Amino acid sequence: MIHRSRLFVLSIVCTLALVHAAAEEGPSAPIRPEACTTITVGRAASADGSVITSHTLDDHRSQTTVDIRPARKYAAGETFTCYRIADCDTTAMPSYAQRALGTIPEVRQTYGYINTSLPCMNEKQLAIGESTFGGREELVSAKGLIDLWRLVRLLIERCSSAREAIHLAGELTGRYGWRDVGECLTIADTAEVWHFEIVGPGTGRVGSVWAAQRVPDGHVAVNANASRIRQVHPEDTTMFLVSANCMSVARENGWWDPAAGPFEFCYAYDPDGRQSFASRRREWRVLDLLAPSLKLSPNAENYPFSVKPDSAVTPGKLVTIFQDSYEGTEFYPVKNITWVNPQGKTEISPMASPFMPYDMLKLFHVNGGWGWRGERTIARWFTVYATITQSRGWLPDPIGGVVWLAWDNAATGLYTPVYCGVTALPASFKVDGRVTGYDRRCAWWAYNHLSTLASQRWGDMRHDIERVLGPLQKQMFQQQDETEREALRLWRASPSRAVAYLTRYTNTWAERGVMEGWRLGDLLWTKYDEKF
Repeated sequence: MIHRSRLFVLSIVCTLALVHAAAEEGPSAPIRPEACTTITVGRAASADGSVITSHTLDDHRSQTTVDIRPARKYAAGETFTCYRIADCDTTAMPSYAQRALGTIPEVRQTYGYINTSLPCMNEKQLAIGESTFGGREELVSAKGLIDLWRLVRLLIERCSSAREAIHLAGELTGRYGWRDVGECLTIADTAEVWHFEIVGPGTGRVGSVWAAQRVPDGHVAVNANASRIRQVHPEDTTMFLVSANCMSVARENGWWDPAAGPFEFCYAYDPDGRQSFASRRREWRVLDLLAPSLKLSPNAENYPFSVKPDSAVTPGKLVTIFQDSYEGTEFYPVKNITWVNPQGKTEISPMASPFMPYDMLKLFHVNGGWGWRGERTIARWFTVYATITQSRGWLPDPIGGVVWLAWDNAATGLYTPVYCGVTALPASFKVDGRVTGYDRRCAWWAYNHLSTLASQRWGDMRHDIERVLGPLQKQMFQQQDETEREALRLWRASPSRAVAYLTRYTNTWAERGVMEGWRLGDLLWTKYDEKF
């Protein structure tokens, strides 16, 4: 039963360290989390005029549930509770526990939203992606109330535009304090998309330091766990928004000398980020895949904040990027793991995997070893879910806003549409597999099971997966226009009928996606049972 044992060992590889732990009781060691990637697309750079953001939640502890939270009204005096999170190892799998820290006033009415672990889109088509960059240790303060999880929810609940969200983020964290490490939020509405980068005010202080830069309409951008904003121009409010203390905190702490040159946000507040190939290589790969004509160097320290893509970007193009592991480049993680096939030809071993062996690549001296100064692929085995959002102002909000949602590792996932106006999601989306453990009632487990199994023999199984999921993904993208035309026809007669139609459509594909994940995993078990 060697093959069973190997599967078991790989299924318990490496619990991801809590990326926000430094915000719990004060500063700790500098943080370089192996966390999320987000890509943004301006409306003139997308194929249909959509404004796009995205997110891979690369976190081995976050909840595996998604549901719809309706709009709410609050009475005067009601409050919003802020929490502190910490590792929890008493559930079936590693998860998070939280403890109340304090409260802030509620607003009279909130928007409904799609409640992924970090809420991804609300009923007004405001969408948010995220990538942690950590930043300087001495900026972290335990005096504040608002962390990443609370901030994203507050913005999604209370805002209808990206600029409104940025201003509210600055206001709330300035008043109640940012108690987390450095974060980048990619915030999109129907007109524009911004990168909002925030760090703490310093140990023992309440407040925040932040800068936001708009992605030009004809450009694409990326964040991969390193601050990307360099020079800021506060006078140009069409492209930049910054906190009042954005430059002064750096100057007061000796991180920027005006006499030495212009202020650069990333070098002031996240200097280690420019040293991390784990970040820089992904930045290069995303920009190179979207704009190969620029011939960007894979070893550069900096890349343009945004670039014009060589061709219009579709959600399908982004799916392929999020599945990427540098295959075809010198940075392909398993390029040195070869075998001689029965025909005498040397080729990549079919047992080689660009995902699970990530933690063993030091043994093979691949690309100099890995770590926060080393490298990582875009697709990762510990992703909880991935999203690609489209916000489109020429359509009514319930039709114009759509989130393409994939469970677990994006390389083995299927992105199904969730329209922002839907009223319900399948029961399998509401089962938290971290609490229950392996559970066939849970949507996430269908694809976690598939990804873990496929990594045992990726060189062969990848083709089986593509043969099944590839045509389904293509079918969904091809159906989008027809589906939305019908929804718009219904909307003109009865908005409620259009919402009901999109709810049925969303749930049909969501349920089919889960079924296909389980079926494909069972197929691989059957086909390869004697070949592990």
